[in-house]
Amino acid sequence: MPRREPAATCAALLEEGYIYVDVRTVSEFDAGHPNGAYNVPAFVAGAGGMAPNPSFVDEMKANFEADTKIVVGCRSGGRSLKALHLLEAAGYTNIVDNEAGWLGSGSSEGWSPAGLPTATQAEAGRDYASLKR
Repeated sequence: MPRREPAATCAALLEEGYIYVDVRTVSEFDAGHPNGAYNVPAFVAGAGGMAPNPSFVDEMKANFEADTKIVVGCRSGGRSLKALHLLEAAGYTNIVDNEAGWLGSGSSEGWSPAGLPTATQAEAGRDYASLKR
């Protein structure tokens, strides 16, 4: 069963050595993201709307070892849960899903509404252009 946690718990995990991988699009990431997050989109904008990023797992493997402690997050929890399943299938063992994402979902408060640390500029080497292979 996938591990899904609220934003506040995910923030605490970052203090314990987890990294945050934001799987939203580059434009969503650039508009605001958890402070220190990496951006590797699991889905990309296509002609018919959002489509899976065919390079997502390869890009994750190129940048992060399978035992890396990772929190994945998106806008409201849908894409990140799909990303979690893809990563688990690829052999990743320490993945936690931010169940409410950036904005929140249902009764679960998202990262931004919870007032957790945010940024609009990626730290060096953490933007998608740097991580893309």
